[in-house]
Amino acid sequence: MRLNGTLARGVAVAAVAALALTGCTKKNETDGGTGTGATAGETYKVAFVPKLQGVPYFEAMNTGGQKAAKELGNVEWLYQGPTQADAAAQADIVRSYIQQKVDTLIVAPNDPDSMAPLLQQAKDAGIHVATSDTDAPNSVREVFVNQASAEGIGQGLTDALMTAMGGKGKYAIVSCGQTAENLNAWIKVQQAYTKEKYPEAQIVDVVYAGEDQAKATQMATDLMNAHPDLTGLVGECTSSAPGVAQAVRDAGKVGKVFTVGLGTPQSMKPYLADKSSSASILWDVENLGYLTAWAGAQLAAGKPFAATNNVSSALPAVAYDESTKTMLLGPALAITTENVDKFSY
Repeated sequence: MRLNGTLARGVAVAAVAALALTGCTKKNETDGGTGTGATAGETYKVAFVPKLQGVPYFEAMNTGGQKAAKELGNVEWLYQGPTQADAAAQADIVRSYIQQKVDTLIVAPNDPDSMAPLLQQAKDAGIHVATSDTDAPNSVREVFVNQASAEGIGQGLTDALMTAMGGKGKYAIVSCGQTAENLNAWIKVQQAYTKEKYPEAQIVDVVYAGEDQAKATQMATDLMNAHPDLTGLVGECTSSAPGVAQAVRDAGKVGKVFTVGLGTPQSMKPYLADKSSSASILWDVENLGYLTAWAGAQLAAGKPFAATNNVSSALPAVAYDESTKTMLLGPALAITTENVDKFSY
C-alpha cells in the first residue's frame, strides 16, 4: 500500500465489533469461519504483555482488549507489562503468565530474539502463543496481529514529511527501542523509499531514545545542533513523536524544521495545532487491542483463521496471510487537526 498526498483524508479500518455468544451449547460461526467455537460457560484466559505499561498507546490497546472480552463473553483478558521498556522485565512477566497456565499468551516483544525461547517454553507448556503490535518472526508464534503494513507506515511517514519539506532536504529519525522489530522494519522502508522517490532528500542519522519522551526531545535538539541545515525529524514511536515536536517548538524552529511521527492523537493534538508536527501516522489503537483479544480467543478455541475473516458488519474482511501467519488490522491513517478529536486517547 502506498500512502500519498491525500493521506489526511484516508480512512483507517477502524473497528472490530463484537461477536456475541448465544448462551447455548451450539458453536458460533461467521461467514468467514471465525467464530470462537466456545461452548456455553467456557472461558479462555488471554494474556497480553505490552512493551511498556502506563503509556497512552498500550493503555488504549488494553481498553480495546477489555471491550472485546466483555463483548465476546468467553474471554478473561489479562494485561501486564514492564514499567520501563526493558526486555528482562518483560521476560519476567511472560514467565509469570506461563506459570499461570493461561490459554493464550500474546506479547509485543521489546527484543524479539530474547523473547523467542520464552514463547517456545509457553508452547511446550500447552499455551497458544502470538505477537501483536510488534513481531518476533523467528519464533513459534502462531499469529502476528499487525496494525498496518510496514510499507504503508514507512511510506506514509515519508510522504507526510516530504509534503511538509517540499520533497527535498535533510532529515533524521528518532526511534525508540533499538531491537524493536516493527520500528526497524519501518525505518528500512523509509530509507529505501526516500532514496527511490525523493532523490533530493537525505536521511542523515537514526538515533534511539528508548521509550523516553524527554530523551527523544534532547536527541532531536542535539540533531538540530549537529546538522544546522536539518529541515525534518521523524519520531518513530508514540514517545518520540511528541518528543521531536517539542524539540522544534523549544528551539523556535516551527515552520523551519518539520516533524511527523507515530503519536497517539491526544498527545499530538497541541503539536498539530501549532504546526510543530505536520501529521501523525497511526491506526485505531483500541481496535488493535480488540483484534488482539479476538485473535487470542480464536487460538484458544482451536479455530483456524480464514484468508478473509468476516468478523462483523463493521469489519467484514480482515485479511490473514497464511504464509507469514499475519493478521492485518488495516491501512495506516494520517492524524491531523481535521480528525484528531475523533480519538479519545
